[in-house]
Amino acid sequence: MDELTRKAYSLRRDVIEEVYLSKAGHVGGDLSVMDILTVLYFQVMNVSPENWTSPDRDRFFLSKGHCVDAQYMVLGEKGFFDKQEAIETFSAFGSKFIGHPNTDVPGIEMNSGSLGHGLALGVGCALAAKMDKKDYRTYVVLGDGEMAEGSNYEAMMAAAHYKLDNLCATVDLNRLQISGPTREVMCSDDLGEKFRSFGWHVIQVEDGNDCGQLAEAYAQASRVKGQPSVVIAHTVKGKGVSFMEDNKGWHHGVMTPVQYEQAVKELEEVLA
Repeated sequence: MDELTRKAYSLRRDVIEEVYLSKAGHVGGDLSVMDILTVLYFQVMNVSPENWTSPDRDRFFLSKGHCVDAQYMVLGEKGFFDKQEAIETFSAFGSKFIGHPNTDVPGIEMNSGSLGHGLALGVGCALAAKMDKKDYRTYVVLGDGEMAEGSNYEAMMAAAHYKLDNLCATVDLNRLQISGPTREVMCSDDLGEKFRSFGWHVIQVEDGNDCGQLAEAYAQASRVKGQPSVVIAHTVKGKGVSFMEDNKGWHHGVMTPVQYEQAVKELEEVLA
């Protein structure tokens, strides 16, 4: 197992602990997006606690903000704060580690959670970089259920119009949202064709839980000139825990002690 994949599974183990202790969190999406976040933060993006106040750092926006549980674990692993504090106080009264991103937490660029806003903010940030002649890149992660929001399509149009080749979006396409399959709730097939029709460079990642495939996709995106890029990452909701995989019931769910022990066992077997 390569280093990034091992890290992603170790962070999944942290998420299980965090969600179980808090009896809150969007664990299914946390597990599907973890490889994306791991590759971005530990291989792709120029962002760290050391350069957090630098105007030249890369920007990251988690538009699907309900999966901040996963982002907290990644930021803690990266050294932005004590990860154990986030695990033990997530969603507790008075904790800054609440259930959606907030800028009281080091490493969080924007408050999010009301879906459909992250891409527009990413467009503004990428446009600002062009205007200021800065080299930093902007990354946005969206959910596929979130793509029913019309504001995304205004942002897609603007990004192509301004030729924002310093902007890279990722769609965590796990095909499920809280009320069922995205195809049944609000069909958005084919997302790749939709982005392409707006003038984006589209990169399909067949296995969006494969760190190697994701790394290649982001490397390709960094070479694109004259248009924004989107990585369509075909992921599995609940990835890594058998009873959560492809199960919409785990969009948001509370584990029993037995389920918690099984989840831990399965993830630790992968890491053994």
